[in-house]
Amino acid sequence: MTTVPCLRRGRVLRPVVHMMLHFLVPGLVAKGFFGEKWLKAWFVMLAAMLIDLDHLLADPVFDPDRCSIGFHPLHGWVAGGVYLVLAAVPVTRILGVGLLIHLGLDGVDCWWMRL
Repeated sequence: MTTVPCLRRGRVLRPVVHMMLHFLVPGLVAKGFFGEKWLKAWFVMLAAMLIDLDHLLADPVFDPDRCSIGFHPLHGWVAGGVYLVLAAVPVTRILGVGLLIHLGLDGVDCWWMRL
């Protein structure tokens, strides 16, 4: 039995689930940890998706089989360290948490790619 190429390894499902998680997980974290400020926290965490602008530096801009972690400058280990510092400082905590969630979800996507 042959597999339809676009369905192999979740090539259709994976990007859709990945994008949904980029909206749902920050919302759940905001609702669970930021009390009455949850909506503001959720929007700030969604703004953390702007780190995906570094994809514009790549050719092609979107490659469903490329792992973002370590490839794009704002998705590297040094950037992750900066995001940890942001999460530790009360004034920038929400943004830092959003950035770490983003990196974590991209890491899960990289793992899923290898399955």
